[in-house]
Amino acid sequence: MTVTVYGVGSSRSTRKAVQWMSNNQIPFVERDLLKDPLTVLELQEILQLTIDGTDDIIAKRSLPYKNMKIDIDELSLLELLEIVHKEPRLLKSPLIVDKKKLQAGYNEEEIRQFLPRNTRKFQWLQWKVEHLQPLKG
Repeated sequence: MTVTVYGVGSSRSTRKAVQWMSNNQIPFVERDLLKDPLTVLELQEILQLTIDGTDDIIAKRSLPYKNMKIDIDELSLLELLEIVHKEPRLLKSPLIVDKKKLQAGYNEEEIRQFLPRNTRKFQWLQWKVEHLQPLKG
């Protein structure tokens, strides 16, 4: 399954996510949202993967968000998605997505969810052997 890394320009977090995907041989495509913004339909598909809806993907500490003179809680979902389409810097970066999973922002532990299950299991067993060997003596 191919992962998509949606990033805003060449942000540091997006570069880290892309490097991690490359290092772990995860098939991925990268999409610069400044050059190719998400459509409203694509945003709706991403929202289906969230737990807390728009709170999971909107960067409330971003400068564009702070400069907005509107209360996003007063907007309909469609109005908000149209604004995000026009101003992709309102999104957390990167958004890492496959068909079933979403990660907003780069987190070194959480990104491991995109590794195949057998790889995660092997790495966990390897860590367990290295760190939990019985004490000698």
